[in-house]
Amino acid sequence: MTIDAPIDVRPAAAAPRAALANPLLTAPILPTLLKLAIPNTIAMFGSTLVAVAETSYIGRLGTEPLAGIALVFPFAMLTQMMSAGAMGGGVSSAISRALGAGHRDRAAELALHAAIIGACAGLFFTVMMLGFGRSFYTLLGGRGGVLDQSMHYSQVLFSGAISIWLVNTLASVVRGTGDMRTPSLTLIAVSLVQIAVGGVLGLGLFGAPSLGMRGVAAGQLTAFTLGVVFLAWYLLSGRSRLKLDFAAFRFQRGMFLDILKVGAMSCLSPLQSVLTILIFTKILAGFGTETLAGYGMGSRLEFLLIPIAFAVGVASVPMVGMAMGAGLVARARRVTWTAAAVASLVVGFVGIVVAIKPALWISLFTGDPGVTAAASSYFALAGPGFGFFGMGVCLYFSSQGAARVGGPVLAGTIRLLMVGIGGWWLAASGAPAWTLFALVGAAMVVFGLATALTIKLTRWGQT
Repeated sequence: MTIDAPIDVRPAAAAPRAALANPLLTAPILPTLLKLAIPNTIAMFGSTLVAVAETSYIGRLGTEPLAGIALVFPFAMLTQMMSAGAMGGGVSSAISRALGAGHRDRAAELALHAAIIGACAGLFFTVMMLGFGRSFYTLLGGRGGVLDQSMHYSQVLFSGAISIWLVNTLASVVRGTGDMRTPSLTLIAVSLVQIAVGGVLGLGLFGAPSLGMRGVAAGQLTAFTLGVVFLAWYLLSGRSRLKLDFAAFRFQRGMFLDILKVGAMSCLSPLQSVLTILIFTKILAGFGTETLAGYGMGSRLEFLLIPIAFAVGVASVPMVGMAMGAGLVARARRVTWTAAAVASLVVGFVGIVVAIKPALWISLFTGDPGVTAAASSYFALAGPGFGFFGMGVCLYFSSQGAARVGGPVLAGTIRLLMVGIGGWWLAASGAPAWTLFALVGAAMVVFGLATALTIKLTRWGQT
């Protein structure tokens, strides 16, 4: 069985000597992978701090803001996941494959084309969410004060979606060269600024006006704008591993296609993940504000597990991409399975911990009995499936490096269908909320195993 058509890969003997001198092509896999993943992990820890801080701020504002952010959060994460993981993976994949083949000038040209794609995508999200955001949140069950709170946050956040896209696109350019340190340090700084500004403006600290949900969103907008400025300067200053030449730049259809053939299809994966969350948000809205807020808290941790798998998966992208570019297909596959094992163990450990001790997460945000009960039920039933979810997400990133994302997208489709059809049937049958949470866990297990199977059966080239 072949999920994708085979790609043209040169034999290892034909790879340029300069490319094979790259340690990403010759160094031991696990130590190299961990060395690349550590900066990403630290950066993702910054993202976790942001999530904890923002949820804490919003929790202080009341139950309606907590329920409101549950409506906005899937769209906010869709923006992040598409820009950083999906299209960003396409950017890193194209650049790393060019470098693996010894084509440094092509890699530099790809970077400029990637920036154009990021800017256009950011503008699209701004227009879509400012124009149709209220309709989306209403369809999800938002009413009254909950809907108002969601709009306060959404309008500020998505007015600057271009900043989110450009930060993640430019960071992906740098990652494609094998440099994980610079984008990681940048994202840590962005996280710290977001926490500080969001807290000051959201809660009115240190004499600042209390802007509520608008202030919390303003923290993210401010931080990402500063991040764009820094990364643009870094790439243009000649300090990166790519030398950008604007004078020689020409729009080239092939450059866009090289990025989009991976990035565009990859965008289906976060869309599937968010649709999964949206379906459950819509269904659980009928169970009351407390249940919706509790599930929102649980799904927020689920999304935070993606960055953990992201840290390992993104580290594998340049290793896989350069190996494929150099014709080292067997090495590319070894990198893929090693990364998947690491991500599965780490994410699975987190899932087991919150399944056993859900209060470790829930108590950070609320003491409301109803919200606590709903979130605890979610973690107890879905938590054991987190390890499989982490494995599937990591394999999705590794497959981007090989430009073979068809299998992981197919696995995501299976998960979405399980949630959509199964969730509808349970809701129509009058089933309690806990059965839906159990379905979430089962769908994670299927997603991870199906992703592994499709990659196993997908031909990446002559080995």
